[in-house]
Amino acid sequence: MTDKSKRVPSSRISRLAHLGGLAGKVASNVVLSGAKQVLTGQSVTKKELLLQPKNMHAVADKLAHLRGAAMKLGQLVSMDSGDLLPKELAVLLDKLRADAQPMPHKQLVQLLKSNWGPNWLDKFSHLELRSFARASIGQVHEATTESGEKLALKIQYPGVANSIDSDVDNVAMLIKMSGLMPKQVVIDPLIAEAKQQLLVETDYLAEGKRLQEFKQGLKSHTQYRVPEFYPQYSTDHILAMEFVSGKELVAFENAKQAQRDNIAEDLIRLFFIEMFEIGAIQSDPNLANYLYDEGAQQVVLLDFGASRSIPLPLAQGYWLLLKAGLEHNKEKMIEAIYAIGYFGDEIDEAYQEIVLELFFMATEPLRAQQPYDFAQSDIATQIRDKGMALSTKERQWHTPPVDALFIHRKLAGLYLIAARLRAKVDVRALFAEFLAPK
Repeated sequence: MTDKSKRVPSSRISRLAHLGGLAGKVASNVVLSGAKQVLTGQSVTKKELLLQPKNMHAVADKLAHLRGAAMKLGQLVSMDSGDLLPKELAVLLDKLRADAQPMPHKQLVQLLKSNWGPNWLDKFSHLELRSFARASIGQVHEATTESGEKLALKIQYPGVANSIDSDVDNVAMLIKMSGLMPKQVVIDPLIAEAKQQLLVETDYLAEGKRLQEFKQGLKSHTQYRVPEFYPQYSTDHILAMEFVSGKELVAFENAKQAQRDNIAEDLIRLFFIEMFEIGAIQSDPNLANYLYDEGAQQVVLLDFGASRSIPLPLAQGYWLLLKAGLEHNKEKMIEAIYAIGYFGDEIDEAYQEIVLELFFMATEPLRAQQPYDFAQSDIATQIRDKGMALSTKERQWHTPPVDALFIHRKLAGLYLIAARLRAKVDVRALFAEFLAPK
């Protein structure tokens, strides 16, 4: 993505026009290229025509320009489908996890005025108009208050909150029409999830409350740092929090083994703390949502927009599930899966067996008698293949609680981070630190 700013379309009509223009551009590219190849005697499929680099770039640029729901759906499809996607489409969607194009300064200033009033500048001694981080629904700016406090301001792109349904539906329609998604990948649950997640993530005051909740919950765990929330500078569309320094986790990919192990261990321990002590999880374990402060040896937690409360019975069910997985106890695991709500009363035996195998795979690190080597594990591939087998049995499918899906996303994301850091973690010992929640 380029760093050149582009005004974000804020009305539903303008956003729809952009997506309609994209569909037309892609279609015309397909027709022209197809005609050229036919004239030269080459045989070509619709899929090959759609996957032309110029089409992929057109889609990437348009989604990055729209930000918001359009980018979020692209990110969710990329994250959840992984190797199931054609290589070219996976590469394209992966780019959407990088920074979006920034808003022009004029549009940014209009947003600040609408949120803080005409005298907004009086609140600060300095506000940097150039963003230092950008994502799907907002960009982040550095500011200094009159009293000298350094803040990070997350400012939401205009039109995102009001365009969620239409944006997601329009992009989903483009993806479906393209025929690029493999038939095994059921996109409708992703569409619904994208809408719900975005509705939560666009409420910055709710995120501020979550930030405070996690800060309180992690008070006794000094290996984590949660920024201070500044409600006096925050609105529905601006989140003001303490500016905290640290390096992105990718900077530690070639660090010493012990340091990589410690970072991954802290992240997995955090999952257990969230599930069994706080009763809420940050369900989006994106690399960009963490920093690491080497001096303080702390993991810095940055983003709480995708946080979800975990009901006590569900947390208890997962504790029992993990314990049963550790002990390789099939009967206890089945009991826990029923308690979680994964199985209906009339469950097919073959379907039940596949689900059990999936959970046994997911709990493999717990059964390791030594620190589990995530770099040498193909656990993610195994889970993906078993999940593919499950997706072919749609008639037997019993939809699990939606919170369970977010819990699984969190754990799978942490496994991927640990693998990327080539970390070795004693997951069994970590889990042993936690009693069943009451």
